[in-house]
Amino acid sequence: MEYLHTMVRVTDLNQSLDFYCHKLGLVEVRRIENEIGRYTLVFLAAPGDVDRAIEFKTPLVELTYNWEPESYASGRNFGHLAFGVEDIYATCERLMKAGVTINRPPRDGYMAFVRSPDNISIEILQKGEPKPAQEPWASMPNTGMW
Repeated sequence: MEYLHTMVRVTDLNQSLDFYCHKLGLVEVRRIENEIGRYTLVFLAAPGDVDRAIEFKTPLVELTYNWEPESYASGRNFGHLAFGVEDIYATCERLMKAGVTINRPPRDGYMAFVRSPDNISIEILQKGEPKPAQEPWASMPNTGMW
């Protein structure tokens, strides 16, 4: 058995691509437009996984955009996506500057949560050992649900 991808339904493809690619930093590796089924699939990979992702050798995030408007229940019901980063503080700072709310700040130097435009929880984990506690993160409260 091989883990292939996680599918997330999105309501606004452009807004979601802005979040996942421009703000979070994932890379689009493949796109399927299906006129008969009236949907678009966009496959995303972490930057370090792009070469392997093209050959389906690493898990991907699949954004599914149904062309007919649909209302989806809270993204919290989905669970979350998780990504390891080299510097959790720098990543959270970059996301904040891009207008993303840090719902669970990395007070512990190890874990943070943000949400996509469709309320999918995104967990950001520090690779390796946690970083030492650092302001403004150490005293920053949670914002909303994560």
